[in-house]
Amino acid sequence: MSGSKSKAVNMREQNRAKETTGPAEGGSALSRAVTLHLEGKGREALQELERALESGDPPREVYAAKGHIQFELEIYEEAVKSYESLLTLDPNSVSAFFNLAVCQEKLGRWNEAAANFQRTLSSDGGRMDARLGLGICLLHTRNAEKALECFDAVLRKTPTDETALFGKAVALEIMTRYDEALDLYRQIVSANPNAEEPMSNMVHIGMKKGDSAMVGEASEKLLSIRPFSQTALEGLAWCAFAREDYDAASKCCAKLVELTPEHFERRYNLGVAYQKMNKLDQAEKAYIEAGRLKQDHAQTWANLGVVRQEMGNAKGAREAYEMVMRLKPDLPEVLSNLAGLLEEQGQTAEAEELYGKLLAKNPDWEEAWFRLGYLRLCRGDALGAIETLERCVAKRQDWIEAQINLGLAHKQTGETEKSAAHFEAALAAKPDSVDALRGLAALAVEKQDQTRALELQGKLIDIGERTPELFYNTGLLLQKQGQVEDAVQLYREALGLRPNFPEALLNLGHALKSQGRSEEARTCWRQALELKPEMAQGYFGD
Repeated sequence: MSGSKSKAVNMREQNRAKETTGPAEGGSALSRAVTLHLEGKGREALQELERALESGDPPREVYAAKGHIQFELEIYEEAVKSYESLLTLDPNSVSAFFNLAVCQEKLGRWNEAAANFQRTLSSDGGRMDARLGLGICLLHTRNAEKALECFDAVLRKTPTDETALFGKAVALEIMTRYDEALDLYRQIVSANPNAEEPMSNMVHIGMKKGDSAMVGEASEKLLSIRPFSQTALEGLAWCAFAREDYDAASKCCAKLVELTPEHFERRYNLGVAYQKMNKLDQAEKAYIEAGRLKQDHAQTWANLGVVRQEMGNAKGAREAYEMVMRLKPDLPEVLSNLAGLLEEQGQTAEAEELYGKLLAKNPDWEEAWFRLGYLRLCRGDALGAIETLERCVAKRQDWIEAQINLGLAHKQTGETEKSAAHFEAALAAKPDSVDALRGLAALAVEKQDQTRALELQGKLIDIGERTPELFYNTGLLLQKQGQVEDAVQLYREALGLRPNFPEALLNLGHALKSQGRSEEARTCWRQALELKPEMAQGYFGD
């Protein structure tokens, strides 16, 4: 799941030095502005102050009044201009530097605000409001150590100042001194149970520390105060993912997406939750939306490809994987998935090419070596298959499928001893391996070791293998050894599974004839010839 950044400390409303805005001698426009301000008519007061500048009222008093009213009206850009004008008239005005810094802070102009708070402190080092403002600005410029010094200075004067405590905690958090930060956040919440930001930051620290209990507790408290708190929902989603409760995670992520429909990470996390729950249709929709919001996020398309592949949408899966390859051409998981998809669709040459590309940069990708070996074996390149599959068994001697395929590859090249050795290795790892037993039985038949072949095929039947071919081949061996009645029984087992099995019908007829059951034998031969007329040649000369 995507993480969340800690909220920056919010600036507390600060005590600002006020320039005198009372009536000035002979300043009628200024006097009217003061009266209007007292009546709560701030904008009208500003209009009078503009006239005051034109009518000759003391400009220092006018700019101070303008800055004060503009700040109250949250016209911070204009307030900055007023205080800058005031400072051109009175360059040593400490309160003007402070008020200018507060306005710049409101505008997020952290470096300028910090410089003006520092100028204030240079003239009046005991101003804790300026020290606090400087600390907040330093936090925003990621100068946590200097900010910490500011907050400590304030706390030496007022140990319970919540803004200073919070600022110090944020500074400690930025410095990754999480335990100290948590102590302060808990202290703030203990004194003020409705303090949301400390709880939010406790959630973030808990996620960084991997502390599910802390994240869950802080998130629940925060949610009780603010029912739609995004931080709380993110914390609860994180906890749900951690305990693999994907149903709960999907519900939290769905709420977050509802609150912020254009938020990429939340759409993506919703897709992950649905995918884990096997709600493939919903996962697909979430990933498509996430991809719309952030088209260059390769993992979104990779996950979409997996989801579509599981849905049986091969065309859509391929489109998603190819999108990933345009973004990150060598992403091994995607190369592997796309190669597997092409293999499923019978596009084996393209699949081989992709497995080769994958292995060129990821030579330890064992599964890719196995798939490449298997594809080579299927197209008859036994030597190529041996070359790749030997890498697999060199890594894992107990890799049963690799051992069996090596056995088949060596059988194709006529190296029967090597073939048998690999089948035996597979059988040692898994004594009931049907493929290994079948491979050894086929070798025994080729060597005309009927006793060994019969033993192996008997084991296959004993472990529950039930195929027409197995019953038929075992019947042939038994018939050759003179165990005609047992052969007849197995031929009938084969025909029970596949009634239209001409070879089984033909040899059943021979077995029945040897028992003197000629009429039954002719019936079997007639059926065999109806199914496969070419079998007539040579069979009735005996």
